[in-house]
Amino acid sequence: MSDFCPMNGFDHLEFYVGNAKQAALFYSKCFGFINTAYKGLETGSRETASYVMEQGDLRFILSTGLSPDHPISKSVLKHGDGIAIIALEVTDAASAYKTSTSRGAIGAIAPTEEEDKHGIWRYSAIHAYGDTLIKFVERTNYSNVFAPGFEPRYQTDANSNGVGLKTIDHVVANVELGEMNRWVRFFADTMGFSLLVHFDDQAISTEYSALMSKVMQDSTGKIKLPINEPAPGKRKSQIDEYLQYNYGPGIQHVAFATDNIIKSVTQLRAAGVEFLHVPQMYYENLEEWVGKIDQPIDKLVELGILADRDEDGYLLQIFTQPVQDRPTLFFEVIERHGAEGFGEGNFKALFEAIEREQAVRGNLVSV
Repeated sequence: MSDFCPMNGFDHLEFYVGNAKQAALFYSKCFGFINTAYKGLETGSRETASYVMEQGDLRFILSTGLSPDHPISKSVLKHGDGIAIIALEVTDAASAYKTSTSRGAIGAIAPTEEEDKHGIWRYSAIHAYGDTLIKFVERTNYSNVFAPGFEPRYQTDANSNGVGLKTIDHVVANVELGEMNRWVRFFADTMGFSLLVHFDDQAISTEYSALMSKVMQDSTGKIKLPINEPAPGKRKSQIDEYLQYNYGPGIQHVAFATDNIIKSVTQLRAAGVEFLHVPQMYYENLEEWVGKIDQPIDKLVELGILADRDEDGYLLQIFTQPVQDRPTLFFEVIERHGAEGFGEGNFKALFEAIEREQAVRGNLVSV
């Protein structure tokens, strides 16, 4: 298929939160992000406050509504804190909008231009799963820290690596049973994404529950968007739990790439980030089935880091607990050494770890 809607990569993820000021402090102190720009009452924004948080090539926008009837406030009331917008950098935001909507996408924000002394910032958006938006951002003629209306907050320290988080590896969504293939077709038809890999309910299952997943990627391979749906099982799956507390489909987790997962996770744990617990038995004979890896096994055991290998190499990964009271959004930290997969060998261990947390929450119930 021709690349009829070319993408340059992830531009940012926008979170809708109940208190952006507090959220900015959380992501700064716990995850090592730096607040680089701000928009709020002090800058002339009368309806919203937003904080730009950056680390490596990662960029988050934390936004809150300043009135109870603002759409952001309504979103937080329904879904809790979470990712509302996946922003993708494109060379032509108007063309991406026209192409995607002509091929079946529903428009959310028509092509828009905002201009200030730094240039012209162009963007548009379409609807995706649940209340999530896909935003097309064009920065060709804009050179400021983020966008018009934002003012620089702090000078980024060129020598600071935060906790070593570099880029977005992938962004995972959960949708209802029977909806996964619909959204696979949506990304293929409207933006030219292709199916990278498919995992059925035999690959991702335990005694009690299962899920199915398909990974979509753009033509460059920089943007990977796995889509999960629950599979019938004896008890409520992690996907069912998410859908219940998120009140519909949405972003389940974001994977951050790092070059040194041991260092990153050590710093994250020291800052108070909580991770899923991996039982000791997972590490018995680990090297026999994963093969030789460069990192010391005892450090993986100490930190609870998982390992997996495919035909191209190996990877190391770990998953946080949900980062809010609702069991919805969480994060993954991943270090790749050639492997292009998603830790298929860890699916069972990961699923069982999540089920243990579900049981603690009283949500691993019969269906």
